[in-house]
Amino acid sequence: MPPSPSIRPQGAEPPIRDRGDACPGALRLHSAADGHLARVRLPAGGLTVRQAEALADAADRLGDGHLSLTSRGNAELRGLADGCGGRLAALLRDAGLLPSERHERVRNILASPLAGLDRHTPSDVRLWARELDGLLCASESATALSGRFLFVLDDGRGDVAALGGDVSLVAERGGAGSGDLSGAGCPAEAGGTALLRVGDDPAALRIAGPDAPRAALTAAEAFLTAAAASGSGAWRVRELPDGHGLTARAVAERLRAAGIGCAEVAGEVAAEVAGAREVTGTPDATGTTDATGAPAPASVPYADSSAPGVIEGTDGARALSVLAPLGRLSVAQWRLLTAVAAEDGAGALRLTPWRGVVIPGLSADTAAPRLRELSAAGLITDPDSPWHRVGACTGRPGCAKSRTDVRADATAAVTAGTPVPGEPGPQPATLRRLPVYWSGCERRCGHPHGAWVDVLATAEGYRVSVVQPQSTPVPHPAPAAPSAAPCPATS
Repeated sequence: MPPSPSIRPQGAEPPIRDRGDACPGALRLHSAADGHLARVRLPAGGLTVRQAEALADAADRLGDGHLSLTSRGNAELRGLADGCGGRLAALLRDAGLLPSERHERVRNILASPLAGLDRHTPSDVRLWARELDGLLCASESATALSGRFLFVLDDGRGDVAALGGDVSLVAERGGAGSGDLSGAGCPAEAGGTALLRVGDDPAALRIAGPDAPRAALTAAEAFLTAAAASGSGAWRVRELPDGHGLTARAVAERLRAAGIGCAEVAGEVAAEVAGAREVTGTPDATGTTDATGAPAPASVPYADSSAPGVIEGTDGARALSVLAPLGRLSVAQWRLLTAVAAEDGAGALRLTPWRGVVIPGLSADTAAPRLRELSAAGLITDPDSPWHRVGACTGRPGCAKSRTDVRADATAAVTAGTPVPGEPGPQPATLRRLPVYWSGCERRCGHPHGAWVDVLATAEGYRVSVVQPQSTPVPHPAPAAPSAAPCPATS
């Protein structure tokens, strides 16, 4: 697939883009070593059963019989034959997966996958996602956004707030901050509030919840204006050069001009309210103080949306969360997930940025047996599974740029109990807590955000590094690559 940006050292100059991005889409297919690749954008990772069945049919009839899950909660089809683009587009169009062909690559909306499902969910930001998607598809200017530009909608648990959004919305717990948002004595509307952030600017803007989708689109339009003025061809907010960076203050001017009230929030307060955390940790939702320093009510801890298992909701409802081994599912596994959603769930599925699937709407009686059925089919259902937090790029033979078959090597390492090569026996606690990602070349396509263990194929074998946010990899000794082994069979 087209290269992801390399890990850029802190302080490095942003790139100058002299062309549009080459991100694949559902209509713009990418030519890979194993055939053509299509990436289907799924705002907030959402799918109806009918749409999931359409993707299974596409993989079965046109692709290699598998679906790949991406770190943005989208789906990819690989091994597509020459000349199948029209048939693929027709399948997706009939299922409602192409609401606007001109916007299909810019519908990059990532949302907290457990929003509205667990016992502590103050805001279903997926409603924001639905409205934002509609606004995007109706916006002429939005067609100029890059296929890499990302909207992130966090429900307040902090699970996706740290995943590199260009425009991020974070719902405030308990509808905090319901005072003046305009600076002119205008009270906030009912519906809670949200913090809007752009790129890496630590400051934020507090906006009324009902205004959140329109504010996010306005912020994206402000980025397009800044990118055009810079002459840099920037695809993302972080790529804007010095002197042309997009700040919360600049976005505030655009919001007010559009009639959207907002109040600027200092970076320290914004970070406290957003509650962003590393995606592998457990959120702290004990409730100590709110943004004003007043005591916040104690609350039920958020469920960890990156972990597999049964999610307990209110009124006895359950949701199932499972992960795909190395982010890849067979059509048979996908159809089983779809059947569970149709027969025992709410008729919907949610893809997660941890390459997993959430099925909402099960009863307490059906959740556990269905989870066992999914486990027997080869899906990751236990947070203690050695496959949990292990990922890999496509590698050979699908990617000609890869130095080796990293997926086979990762499989062999996990099977041997050493997902980080070069560490015989129990892995160090520091490494066990971090995602481990195997890459076949320096592009590291699909690598995690935040802190992670980088297992990179080189001419001499695998080099292991620990990557920290805003840093270059810190070397960690490792020997040559383990012997390749076949991937475990899937049903």
